[in-house]
Amino acid sequence: MNDRVVIIPTYNEKENIENILRYVFKLEPKFDVLVIEDNSPDGTAQIVKRLQSEFPQLHMIERKGKLGLGTAYITGFKWSLEHGYNYIFEMDADFSHNPDDLIKLYHACKSGEGDMAIGSRYVTGVNVVNWPMGRVLMSYFASKYVRFITGMKIHDATAGFVCYTRKVLEAIDLDNIRFKGYAFQIEMKFTAWTMGFKLKEVPIIFTDRTLGTSKMSGGIFNEAFWGVITMKLRSLGKRKKIKN
Repeated sequence: MNDRVVIIPTYNEKENIENILRYVFKLEPKFDVLVIEDNSPDGTAQIVKRLQSEFPQLHMIERKGKLGLGTAYITGFKWSLEHGYNYIFEMDADFSHNPDDLIKLYHACKSGEGDMAIGSRYVTGVNVVNWPMGRVLMSYFASKYVRFITGMKIHDATAGFVCYTRKVLEAIDLDNIRFKGYAFQIEMKFTAWTMGFKLKEVPIIFTDRTLGTSKMSGGIFNEAFWGVITMKLRSLGKRKKIKN
């Protein structure tokens, strides 16, 4: 059985989903894929179902509607653990994350460099393509802010391109992860870090989507701004060292 699975949440990704899946399935080593589909009105689920007859390593969970990025990934994490995967990845459907970089993230965890590997836009500067300057600055300084408040030595705390080893997700109480939007990405890294796991940043180039519509909104950044402070306050005194 393959021990690697890529979780891809989708909502209205008909322009991208078939291309991204075909790309992932050509990679070596091989990856399984779990699509978390939030009842897209554009027919994304139908495309995935058609491809399932061609790719037995393609799985899908259909949900009733847009329930938040965080809950999509939590659903995917629980499914992945139940099905025995040892390396569980987060990746967007829109090619903003280069699927080739899955291999780099996998090797960072497989080699023991990290218990959790983060595809980082900022560890070697600012590696973002096609974003307006305002959004680049907002994202970059959001990670600086998170680093300052939490003490995590991570350059890209909001990154959504991640590989988790099984032991990290088994150790985290997934039902206690509170954030639903992009602050979810911060909370997962912070929780793993407070538990003493090794977080390894792997440099990537992030390219903004060319097809479909971004799901980013001002409310997402609001949640992240205030959430980081409450998250830090809740964690005081909790940092400990995991015995590997």
